Amino acid sequence: MDIEKFESISLVLGIGGLIAFMAFIVWDLAKQSNAGKFGTIVLFGALGLGVLGFLIKTVIMEYLGL
Repeated sequence: MDIEKFESISLVLGIGGLIAFMAFIVWDLAKQSNAGKFGTIVLFGALGLGVLGFLIKTVIMEYLGL
């Protein structure tokens, strides 16, 4: 395995782990603040937009070959 392959796999696993950890933090925040269903949806929606932005950036970079 060359260094580029290792780095790309590490990036995906690292970012995936951070996203999962952020989802846990948001869930815990919603639980502790008694946000209710709508508040929890808003919190996860904001996190989801950030994740969606990262995924769109990755797809565009692959599409353009950058």
